[in-house]
Amino acid sequence: AMIPLNTALAVQLVDFKVEVDAIIEKGVKKDEAILQVLRRLIKKSKPIRFDGNGYSDEWKEEAAKRGLDCEAIVPLIYDAYLTPQSRELFKKANVYTDIEMEARTEVRHELYSKKVQIEARVLSDLVMNHILPTVIEYQAMLITSTQGLKNLYNDEDYQVLASRRLKLIKEISEHIEIVETKVSEMIEERKKANTIEDAREKAIAYATIIFPYFDEIRYRIDKLELIVDNEKWPLPKYRELLFTR
Repeated sequence: AMIPLNTALAVQLVDFKVEVDAIIEKGVKKDEAILQVLRRLIKKSKPIRFDGNGYSDEWKEEAAKRGLDCEAIVPLIYDAYLTPQSRELFKKANVYTDIEMEARTEVRHELYSKKVQIEARVLSDLVMNHILPTVIEYQAMLITSTQGLKNLYNDEDYQVLASRRLKLIKEISEHIEIVETKVSEMIEERKKANTIEDAREKAIAYATIIFPYFDEIRYRIDKLELIVDNEKWPLPKYRELLFTR
């Protein structure tokens, strides 16, 4: 999957023709020779044929049963470029030498680290400078209105009328605390990753340590999005992106 389709296809077509021609030279008719090669290729390709969702956990389990590598970490997937089979394919097709393959793979690792680094910085900026200030402002409004209810009603009525607002205020505080903590941790981990000199190891650090923070932070922001007033939320909400024209 990591080999450019046009390169891999060209090499496979050449190999296919060579194999068919070799069978024809033995006195087998052309159509029969083609069928023989196709039968072999169909059997050989059985482990990689899958009609389900290739992004699902179902495929990961199925791939393991078939003895296939189903790596999900991008920098480790890049290692496929440097396997003996990949090196041989690119050399056979006169595309890249070993040195060129190694150099290009190192560049891929560097680009991956840069992209995740940029996304992490953008995420931190959006969260700390746009979303959380809005959330805190909305929470302050809830606190003020809740205090107003306390001045109007006795304790028993107040607990009934203000219960939802009090619950929201607490929920918002919990989300804010976790988001601030996760953003701070992500920034510190990014600083550590940036000290790694080896491009591959640095990319792996970004993939396995820093990238997982994205989902953790996003989960909390998604929860806050459901709470905060539409007019105050600084970014388009999901339903607005999907259904508003």
